Amino acid sequence: MQLQSPYRTYKRYRSLQTHKLSALPIVILMPHSACNCRCVMCDIWKGNNNLQQLTAADIQALMATLKSLGTKQVLMSGGEVLLNPNFFRFCEILKAEKIKITLLSTGLTLKKNAELLVKWVDDIIVSLDGDETTHDRIRNIPGAFSKMAEGIRTIKELKPDFKITCRTVIHRLNYAVWPQIIQSAKNLGLGQVSFLPADVSSHAFNRQQAWDEPRQHEILLSEEDLDALQIMIKNLLIAFKSEFANRFIAESPEKIRNIYYYYAAYYNRNDFPFKKCNAPWVSTVIEPDGKVRPCFFHEAYGNIKTASLNDIVNSKTAIEFRKNLDIAKNKTCVKCVCYLNLSPGTIL
Repeated sequence: MQLQSPYRTYKRYRSLQTHKLSALPIVILMPHSACNCRCVMCDIWKGNNNLQQLTAADIQALMATLKSLGTKQVLMSGGEVLLNPNFFRFCEILKAEKIKITLLSTGLTLKKNAELLVKWVDDIIVSLDGDETTHDRIRNIPGAFSKMAEGIRTIKELKPDFKITCRTVIHRLNYAVWPQIIQSAKNLGLGQVSFLPADVSSHAFNRQQAWDEPRQHEILLSEEDLDALQIMIKNLLIAFKSEFANRFIAESPEKIRNIYYYYAAYYNRNDFPFKKCNAPWVSTVIEPDGKVRPCFFHEAYGNIKTASLNDIVNSKTAIEFRKNLDIAKNKTCVKCVCYLNLSPGTIL
């Protein structure tokens, strides 16, 4: 990776040392609370009747903080971001400050928005849950896979080098088709595939209440599945050795093995894998109703509807949260499935 200027590196380093944010390189925006899928491992769609969404005025109000803290990348997450009718206006506002935009999408409306996506978005990450049959079953949307494929194809026709990658949550309903997922990513013409285990224990993804054990076990692998998962991973590391080497598979073999250890920890076979994470020091999450979180999984500590983003992330509450957060011991962090570790000198 390239290294950035010493001044920006110093500001990020200072954030890590003082717990007061002098830099905020990454912001995750959730512009729209609804989703056009009904995924079995997510409850976002269950709130579709209680619509919340950010406005262009909300985004404009963020810009002073994003500029002063040197934000370089905004990830648009959801729900389905493209359901917000002002999405491309948000992009226009952010691009005026030369901020990179990454879109996380279900892929269902990529074709409809292809021309504007190529114009305003830097890259897209789609959710891929399996081969066509498995993907549609998990998404609970007939034809979801083919719609996504058509959208990817349309974008590539407009701009062949446009970067589209995918992310897959591995769980009870799709681990057995893991090789087919990798092959599907190739067939779709995607540039990379990334894997993580399923979060079943937090309040993220619109869970008003944490799932009880029966609901968790709809997604968790059973203890009887663990040996099969371990064998699957062993075979993947052999069969897709070149895909690990050329980074078509984003994770290292060690991180892929950790997916087994993550699920095995639920049955006390081992501890949850340790994650080195500095997300609350280098990023923030802004939800559709304006709530600001240090990451997807920890509680909100402010709202952009009532205070500036800078005042929120550098409030006494936020600074104390970061100062006292022990990643290795915090019960939310220990079970976290999606973590970020950005070194001070890295250019996004």
